[in-house]
Amino acid sequence: MYKTPKEHNYTLFISFDLDIDSAEHYKNADPISISRGRFAAKRGLYKVLKTLRKYGVKVTFFVPGWVAVNYPHLIKLIIDEGHEVAAHGYIHERLDEFKDIFYEEQLFNRMINSIAVFAGYKPLGFRAPYWRFSNNTLSILMKKGFLYDSSLMDDEYPYVITMNEYSIVELPVDWRLDDWPYLEYYRTLTPRELLEMWLEEIKYAEENHGYVSLTMHPQCIGRGARIRVLEEILSYAIKTNAWIPTGKELAERVVKPISH
Repeated sequence: MYKTPKEHNYTLFISFDLDIDSAEHYKNADPISISRGRFAAKRGLYKVLKTLRKYGVKVTFFVPGWVAVNYPHLIKLIIDEGHEVAAHGYIHERLDEFKDIFYEEQLFNRMINSIAVFAGYKPLGFRAPYWRFSNNTLSILMKKGFLYDSSLMDDEYPYVITMNEYSIVELPVDWRLDDWPYLEYYRTLTPRELLEMWLEEIKYAEENHGYVSLTMHPQCIGRGARIRVLEEILSYAIKTNAWIPTGKELAERVVKPISH
């Protein structure tokens, strides 16, 4: 089972889905919905990066290929600040609607190539848009040589999935640990209530030398005073000696545990 490095109390995997307006364009949404997505490019991402810089933290941004093509200056900014760029579909498609493996493979090729051009390297990590897989997605990820995925919800610790001669690291997630359902989709919690729930999960991981994954969206957490949620999470994590790795760093530890 996964173990946090001994010099840290627990592992906190913080990542951001940089969707911007990709999902809205995929769904042919109205101009107002598109404008809300573009908030990430105009202001939200900059507030997130400023906060990460303040605490000296490097994280992973899961980026659709379409976003890399249409907002290359943002990809350069993320790379220049030392963060990891991973893949997140091409234009935020629902992969569970794909029945044709050939078509899905072509989409993955387009996604990988688009990110490679603007990030300067082939992405090693993947997160499924909407956290939805087709029956072929996992095998495609393995065959394309991805080091890790971060879409499944069947464990509280990272682990390795093996299929025939292929394997991939899974960095599990949870809908409860995503800002979007609570602050955007259902709007069931205030930012303060969300922070309190997440801190409870972090404290549980701290008590058990464990792992917790938080997923955020710059267009959501970067809007208004919501950025304080990220600030307080990072402040608490640093005070309590959390390990805050990128997806690549975390997956490499799962594959080759560090001995201390």
